[in-house]
Amino acid sequence: MWEAVAYAAVVAHFAFLALGILGGFAAWRWPWLIGAQVAAATWLVLVVAASLPCPLTWVEDQARHRAGRPAHVGGFLDNHVAGVFYPVGHEAAARLVVALIILSSWAGLAVALRRRRRADSPSRSRRSSPDRAARD
Repeated sequence: MWEAVAYAAVVAHFAFLALGILGGFAAWRWPWLIGAQVAAATWLVLVVAASLPCPLTWVEDQARHRAGRPAHVGGFLDNHVAGVFYPVGHEAAARLVVALIILSSWAGLAVALRRRRRADSPSRSRRSSPDRAARD
């Protein structure tokens, strides 16, 4: 049972990481999601920049211990991400790429929201109507 808890903590970590990094792109479709994405991205930055302990890492380590397996040395990124999604030793480059991905998702969201507002604007639809163009 404890191994299942450890695996669930790893899955939750990956889901949280995906939300924090890619959630801004999902917000293009579902703008209400941006609050959760910003919160997740902020937590990711705090954990990495301030070396804060992650509760999910604690859960995984405790579950591994109770299952009779040793806790990992280091955190989730060291044990499950480094060497898989980016080469070990290239953390700075990986952080820069992640920051660019997040910022580009936010820029895209701003553009998408601006386009939606323009399309939904009653004055915009009146200005672009064929009758108005014919009168001008």
